[in-house]
Amino acid sequence: MIETIDRIIEAARAAGRKRIAVAAAQEESALEAACDAYEAGLAEPILVGDGAAIKAVAAKAKLDVSAFRIVEEKDNAKAAALAVALVRSGEADMLMKGILDTSILLKAALNKETGLNAGRLTSHVGVIESAHYHKLLFVTDAAINIAPDLPAKLDLVANAVSVAQALGIERPKVALLAAVEKVNAEKMPCTADAAIITQMNRRGQVKGCVVDGPLALDNAVSAESAKIKKIDSEVAGDADILVAPDIEAGNILYKCLLDLGGAKGSGLVVGAARPIVLTSRADSAATKLASIALASLCAARELSACSG
Repeated sequence: MIETIDRIIEAARAAGRKRIAVAAAQEESALEAACDAYEAGLAEPILVGDGAAIKAVAAKAKLDVSAFRIVEEKDNAKAAALAVALVRSGEADMLMKGILDTSILLKAALNKETGLNAGRLTSHVGVIESAHYHKLLFVTDAAINIAPDLPAKLDLVANAVSVAQALGIERPKVALLAAVEKVNAEKMPCTADAAIITQMNRRGQVKGCVVDGPLALDNAVSAESAKIKKIDSEVAGDADILVAPDIEAGNILYKCLLDLGGAKGSGLVVGAARPIVLTSRADSAATKLASIALASLCAARELSACSG
């Protein structure tokens, strides 16, 4: 079982470089992330975009992209489609966002005829290493699904479980977060969703994990808090996965852990046939590198499952 961000990077390096198609790659932070991943032995970038602009941005930032394949396409939407096609054909193992809107990349990736659609919702999964918690935390969804209903939350759970299992956690503990632990279907519908999914898990309809909810955040991550509130749960105080009720809660939780809590982080979009790295210019270089490493491990697991 992988227990730190550094170990994610080490495991990805040991697994060997995965080919990563960067859509609209003519952007400094994306090129920096690609170069760092190449130098760390994690990835072999394929840069899709405006070739002249890519070389100009790289030269200005003093980045060496001479070893990378460049696929020419000036139009960002077409570059996204072309990067997706490289992954779909097997020429690349995972996808990464360059200088284009996330919606454009996901539209290409989830096209039912030409994309990487796997038949369920895509979602963002953040992996957090906090000095204040005894193991890695998986946080979802901070970036994609705005107000997930019950079926969507089932996909969010499945996606996060797949990432946890890629890091060696065979039966992750899933906490469905709310403001309270008691069901209040009228005023807090997310509490009813949590109770239903918990019962579905107990009946074997949600597999590969153990689920409990609704749980407030303190009860999900603090055994002492759960004890004080007399919550008898295998998940309480020892959660691996935190499922937020909506994107506002998920985004605030994820960014608070990183920006105020001083945690190390990584993240990716899962639910498509291959992982998608959505780096942001605001992300640190360490977060970008860890995100590519995380995607590499998930891609390795998916490729192994396909070949098996």
